[in-house]
Amino acid sequence: MSRAWKQVHQMKGFTVGVMTTLEYYEWRSKTVNNNIPGPREESVRSIEKHLQVVLSELEIIKQDFEKKSSELGKKIEQLEEEKMRLGLNVDIHKLEAEKLRKGKSKAGEDLDSLKTDYKKLRLSIRTAGLGKTSEQWQQEIKEEKTKVDQWEKKFQDARA
Repeated sequence: MSRAWKQVHQMKGFTVGVMTTLEYYEWRSKTVNNNIPGPREESVRSIEKHLQVVLSELEIIKQDFEKKSSELGKKIEQLEEEKMRLGLNVDIHKLEAEKLRKGKSKAGEDLDSLKTDYKKLRLSIRTAGLGKTSEQWQQEIKEEKTKVDQWEKKFQDARA
């Protein structure tokens, strides 16, 4: 801190005094617009070289950018194609789902129709007397056999 303070005060001493040093005069002659040093010939060449280097770096960056841009363009095309394929798959699945819904609806209607037909059949079986249990059928068969035996006995008695 004290060194920087001394430099500032020494500089003031150079400018305040009537006499200036050779270094200060040289430095003052190189400054343009508030202490900005002007370009020197040796530095002009290095700036040209520097600009060539910067231009070549810009070319490299531009090529990298174009390469990445091309890769991203291809990636976008692939994603759009995939999106289209997925859209088609969705449409196909929607159609299949609609077909299944219609099939389910038709199956439900057929089931209702079968239930109605079954109820009608049960009713007609009851009215026709066909809705007997196996025990009822066995009882009826016994009764019929008894009747047959009675008729056979009457037939044999009538023959004799």
